[in-house]
Amino acid sequence: MVIAEIHRELASLADPGQALILQRFFKTGPGEYGEGDRFRGIRVPVLRKTAGKYRGLPLPEAGRLLQSAFHEDRLLALLILIERYYQGGARRGEIHRLYLEQRRFVNNWDLVDVSAPHLVGHYLRDRDRDLLTRLAGSRVMWERRMAIIATLHFIKQDDYDDCLRVARLLLGDPEDLIHKAVGWMLREVGKRETALAEAFLQAHYRNMPRTMLRYAIERFPEARRQAYLKGAVV
Repeated sequence: MVIAEIHRELASLADPGQALILQRFFKTGPGEYGEGDRFRGIRVPVLRKTAGKYRGLPLPEAGRLLQSAFHEDRLLALLILIERYYQGGARRGEIHRLYLEQRRFVNNWDLVDVSAPHLVGHYLRDRDRDLLTRLAGSRVMWERRMAIIATLHFIKQDDYDDCLRVARLLLGDPEDLIHKAVGWMLREVGKRETALAEAFLQAHYRNMPRTMLRYAIERFPEARRQAYLKGAVV
C-alpha cells in the first residue's frame, strides 16, 4: 500500500521535459552506460524532501522501491535507506546487507555516489574491509565505482590507506567513469594530505589514464599541474 502511494506521489511530481534532459545527461541511449534507464523528471531536492516524509518505510518496502524501473524511485529508496541507517541501532547491518543484495539496482554513477560512502564506507569503518577488494575486482562497473567511492567516508576521517589501495587496483580499469571516480578520491586525499597524494601520483602518474590524472591534480598549482601533464615531475 505504501509503495503504491509513493508511486502515485512520484508520478504527480513528474516533469516529462526534465525527464528527457535527464535521459540525455545520464546516457540512456543504445550502448551507453545508462542504456534503457527511465526517468520521471524529478529534481534531487524534491526527492530528498520526499525521503524525509517516508523515512519510516519498512526495509522490505524500501527494497521493493529500489527495484523500480524509474531512476528517481531508486534514488528515493537509497535516500530513505540512508536516513534509516543513521537512525542507528542494530538495523544498520540489515540495511547494509539489503544494499549489497540489491546492488544491481544501484546502476548509475549518481546512485553509487549518494549511497556508497554511507551504506558501505560508514558500515565498514570499524570492520574488515575486504569487501572493497571484492567490489574493486567485480566485472560490474558500478560495483567497482562503489569500492572507490565508499572510501570517501574514510578520507573524511583522515584514513587514506584504503583509498590508495583501491586506487592501485583500479589504475588499469578500462572505464572512464572509474577513472573519474578514482581521480576524484585522490583529489580528496590531496586536499587533506598533499604529500601523501603526491607520493602516490609520482609513483603512478605515468601509467594513469589521462582523465584520472586530470581529476587528481585539478586543484594543484598550475605549474605543478602542468608538470604532471607533461610528464616532467621531479
